[in-house]
Order: sequence, then C-alpha cells, then structure tokens
Amino acid sequence: MSDFHHILAIVIVAAGAFFLLIGSIGLLRLPDFFSRTHATSKSDTLGIILVLGGLALYEGFSINSAKLLVAIVFVGLANPVGAHALARAALRQGLKPWFKKDALEKSEPEKDKK
Repeated sequence: MSDFHHILAIVIVAAGAFFLLIGSIGLLRLPDFFSRTHATSKSDTLGIILVLGGLALYEGFSINSAKLLVAIVFVGLANPVGAHALARAALRQGLKPWFKKDALEKSEPEKDKK
C-alpha cells in the first residue's frame, strides 16, 4: 500500500474524530433533548462512518475491511433510526421542545398586576 493511501486514511479518520468531537460539544452546549439528539445523531453518524471508512481504507482489501464496511452500513441505518425513535418517544411522553421565546419570557421581569 502506498503512502498516499496511508495519509488519506489518516485524514479520513481525523475528520471522523473531528465530527465526533463536534457531536460531543453539541451534547454539552445545546439547550434541550431534541437539539441534543439532533446534534449527536447527525454528527456522530458521520463521524463513525468516516472513522470506520478510514480504517477500512488503511486495512486494504481484506476480510477485516469487509467487516468494517458491514459495520458502516449498520451504523448508517441504525443510528438515525434510533435517534428518531428516541425523539418520538420523548415527544409522546410530553417533553416539550425548547423555543427561544421560552427563554426570553423567563428572563423578563414580571410586570405589576393591578
């Protein structure tokens, strides 16, 4: 395998690690369950796919890379479906999405009621 393939695989794995980091930051920074679910499902799915794809490229043509490609397909199907199921279950249980107007109403002082 050439050095170009090694460097390309390392770049792809690093890009995947970057998206996983962004998903983790989104989990900490976003205000409610639905926003957090969206951030982690999108960026973590892409991050895991890139990491596994980079590892498959690094491994070359072998049974291990075929197993990694099967894992990519499984993650690509299961992660978004799982996140959707969690969000629908939370909505059905009565968890309300966060809106900016909710935060503005809480920060304003209450007016005198006469």
